[in-house]
Amino acid sequence: MIHEKVGLFFGSFNPIHNGHMMLANYMVEFTDLQEVWFIVSPQNPLKDKKSLLADFHRLDLVYKAVDDYPKFKVSDIEFRLPKPSYTIDTLVRLSEKNPDKSFSVICGMDSLQSFQKWKNYDVILRDYHVLVYPRKGYSPGQFENYPSVQLVDAPEIEVSSSFLRHAVSVGKDVRFFIPPKAYQYIVDMHFYE
Repeated sequence: MIHEKVGLFFGSFNPIHNGHMMLANYMVEFTDLQEVWFIVSPQNPLKDKKSLLADFHRLDLVYKAVDDYPKFKVSDIEFRLPKPSYTIDTLVRLSEKNPDKSFSVICGMDSLQSFQKWKNYDVILRDYHVLVYPRKGYSPGQFENYPSVQLVDAPEIEVSSSFLRHAVSVGKDVRFFIPPKAYQYIVDMHFYE
């Protein structure tokens, strides 16, 4: 049975920006993935919760960003899993619900360096593929030569959500950094001000 290959792009997307979109677009056009699913995380156990916009607002922003591009999908599956959410639990649940799909984790080189801290990271490496994009100042580390790890030569994108949150908070117009419908929603809702 041939499985459809789906890349899972996990993130808090606080807010989603054009760097995320470009990376997902690269993954779906320049690797063997047929789709990329944006997995909006309610709370990353390794991140500070204070600066996080409400889950449903971040989910809305991702829906607005992805819009009608047929190769992108949005998932709120982690909203219905126990908190904090762990990648392995999401992978197992998605695999159970979608037996016709083969899932890969999309992550940055910075995440790969601390991969051994992930819950059941050995099971992820055994049962799934990991597509790793470059991050400035990071090398692949100990997992570089794993058969399930693929280093992808995507462009390095320097934009960060924290930079954009700060820019909005000080009144900057950053409309060209964020997909138009998502940016308009941020402005209309006075997020990050």
